[in-house]
Amino acid sequence: MTVWQRLLARQPVDSERRARGPALRRALGAPALIAIGLGTMLGGIFATIGSATQAAGPGVIGSFALSGLACLFVALCYAELASMVPIAGSAYTYAYATLGEFVAWVIGWDLLLEYGFSVAPLASSWSSYFQGLLSSVNIVLPGWASTARVVWAGGGLDLAHSQVDVLAIAITLLITVLLAIGIRESASTNTAMVIVQIVAMVAFVAALIGAIHPGNLHPSFPTGLHGVVIGAALAFFAYIGFDTVTVASEEAKRPERDVPRAVVGSLLIGAALYMAIAYVTVGVVPWEHIDKDSGMLDAVKHAGNNPILSFVVTVGAIAGLTATMLTSFLGQVRIFYVMARDRMLPPWVANINEKTRTPVGTTIVVGILVALLAGVVPIDIGIKLVNIGTFSAFTIVCAGVLVLRFTQPQAKRPFRAPGGPLVALAGLLLCLYLMIDGLSGGTWIRFIVWFAAGLVVYIIYGFRHSLLRPANTEKA
Repeated sequence: MTVWQRLLARQPVDSERRARGPALRRALGAPALIAIGLGTMLGGIFATIGSATQAAGPGVIGSFALSGLACLFVALCYAELASMVPIAGSAYTYAYATLGEFVAWVIGWDLLLEYGFSVAPLASSWSSYFQGLLSSVNIVLPGWASTARVVWAGGGLDLAHSQVDVLAIAITLLITVLLAIGIRESASTNTAMVIVQIVAMVAFVAALIGAIHPGNLHPSFPTGLHGVVIGAALAFFAYIGFDTVTVASEEAKRPERDVPRAVVGSLLIGAALYMAIAYVTVGVVPWEHIDKDSGMLDAVKHAGNNPILSFVVTVGAIAGLTATMLTSFLGQVRIFYVMARDRMLPPWVANINEKTRTPVGTTIVVGILVALLAGVVPIDIGIKLVNIGTFSAFTIVCAGVLVLRFTQPQAKRPFRAPGGPLVALAGLLLCLYLMIDGLSGGTWIRFIVWFAAGLVVYIIYGFRHSLLRPANTEKA
């Protein structure tokens, strides 16, 4: 087998052959899967609405619509592939079955940005909302400990003027410890948190819709079309999570039916809530002055600072962000599990502790790294880095549908994306457009560095130890 053939080697689409190692318990129906998607996704609005509004002004409503449209195309592609390959691993698994091992590795590496490092900007937003709760009882953190801000001066780090988000670090480490010692993934607990979020969002819209100032909505596009695209690239972060449903495919009772329904259902519910929240927020707060870290709470303050509403929104935000951080970390662990099962990562990466039944070592290492990022990286930079990794994963999913429609037209598809190749092509092109036009050069540089690091890991380990190598298959 040549090097080129190894790079393009594909896992069979047959789920029975793809499933190796210990089987996961199939216990989740469509409602629980929708709740998982919403639990991972909804918290993103609390972290995103402020920064997206700063970029697009009132055009942020269009930004959320544009991001939602792109995600709808991607969701339909996810649903088709998930029905064909009901295996844990999300886009990594689909790429392995359609585009080959090397592309699968790239996507698996990028998914670590989506599931693991997305916790950092969520933690920053959590800190901002929690500080709002503390300020209501006259507790204020010192400036150096309240936000993430690293200052470079004279060729070095300026410690005197740099700031660290202590609460963001604390909540990240707390969640890391909870996951490491064995917190259970409970569908009922996750559903309860989703309900708290939705109640807070509906209360926010209902209470503030009468406080909208029409003048705040004009001009509709103060930063132009490019501003809307930049806002869409940032707002995209709020939609990240609907694909977590596919990560749980091996735990679904009827994955070929329930996973597609849950993917599309969670996305549509989230998009409807986002559009309403964006309209109210930008209508209440002059877009130039919105708080990028806690935009919804800022809107409550501008509308009279009703203490009850402020408390409801804050509790909803804290519950939502906590749920999203938990499920994102769990999603990251699932990606590690599948990649290590395929020997693309060393087996010890997914080692399960006998007492806690969790991958303690991996969880702690990733948790510490993410905590450091949450403490020093500003929220908008963190969102952009996570988004570019997710955009690339979504692009591969759309490309996978295109490839399979032509290379395996007769393959069984319990769910078929309407429009098939056209929907896949639209999703692919729209994701590429938002990546290229909506994200800054600095974000691309950071992404290239991340990609290069992943390439080194693949060359050193994954390429040689993959289970697709005949010698390794015999040992497995």
